[in-house]
Amino acid sequence: MPFAYYDRLSPARKATYRRSDAIGELPLPAGASLGATVVAIRDALAAGRRAALQRACQALCDALTAGYRVPPVRVVVLERRPSDDYGELHGLYEPAERGRRARITAWMRTAARQQVVAFRSFLRTLVHELGHHLDYELFALEETFHTEGFYKRESGLANALFAQADGAGQPPPG
Repeated sequence: MPFAYYDRLSPARKATYRRSDAIGELPLPAGASLGATVVAIRDALAAGRRAALQRACQALCDALTAGYRVPPVRVVVLERRPSDDYGELHGLYEPAERGRRARITAWMRTAARQQVVAFRSFLRTLVHELGHHLDYELFALEETFHTEGFYKRESGLANALFAQADGAGQPPPG
């Protein structure tokens, strides 16, 4: 069932929306072993170490984009989330353009209290933004929409990464 904004889309955009919605699964790339990288993200986030967190997030996205055989994406982790009357921005995806590599920006602290974001929320945000990149580069969609299929792909990929982290012999992520 399409989200409410679907009715306002042009016929071409509706077709892209339906193609996105029809893709319900995104398994990890074959042979991907990313548990230790996910644990590094968790640990750097918990310690509030922005540079280490950015390196670990970049390593994860590099491994995933290489595994899916799509162009890489640059990851930037910033301290405090921006906010306005509508709420806080958790992450942002900017597609590649004019020779500039695609970019994911994620924020590690809440806007109001400047608290470190919960690990599961942070990783889901990173995977969400990577999902937009994959819509363009892996699935060759003309546009990336928040469809039910998109959210299924995001959830499945995030859950597979959490499971690998759990299997890395580390305490479950919190």
